[in-house]
Amino acid sequence: MVVKLLGPAYASCSRRVLACLVEKDIQFEIVHVDLLKGEQKKPEFLALQPFGKVPAVQDGDLTLFESRAIMRYYAEKYAGQGTSLLGKTLEEKALVEQWLEVEGQNFNPHGNALLYQLLYAPLINLPQDKAVIESSAQKLGEVLDVYEERLSKSKYLAGDFYSLADLSHLPFTEYIVNATDKGYLIRNRKHVNAWWEDISSRPAWKKVLAM
Repeated sequence: MVVKLLGPAYASCSRRVLACLVEKDIQFEIVHVDLLKGEQKKPEFLALQPFGKVPAVQDGDLTLFESRAIMRYYAEKYAGQGTSLLGKTLEEKALVEQWLEVEGQNFNPHGNALLYQLLYAPLINLPQDKAVIESSAQKLGEVLDVYEERLSKSKYLAGDFYSLADLSHLPFTEYIVNATDKGYLIRNRKHVNAWWEDISSRPAWKKVLAM
């Protein structure tokens, strides 16, 4: 059965799910949702995602939203195919969950605030808030200092295996490095940069960028 992903392929949370689907060799189709036209707030979409955010997925009779929950579902459902993304032992799985939480609770808020100001605000003709940009960059840098220490000891965040914890960072980091002037936050940290060069060169991610 083909999975339906509802959301624009360029959206960060859509890309997070798409990267997972490609890594797991899962067939899918993208149903485009135009954010600039507000299609995510229309009744037909709200019936699937009551908070009006992308993406949502339809998998037979199951509808899911929240990108990290969707990733966990597919990584578990298709554990025996494609790339293993959850870890093998209980300890490895716990570390994957830990760093997924770090991404969601520490990396994501500052990255999101930064990208909103640098990329999204100009698209909708809102003035950029320089104080928010400066503060968000500083706070994100502090988070990345922790990553630098962690990645000096292991190849990936949860250990020496690629997992959802790494994959979840791809969308925002891609925009930070390649679409803003804040790429130094990654590039200037030796181990973070090596990690980024590794995960962003994966064939699955390149396929997502080409969509």
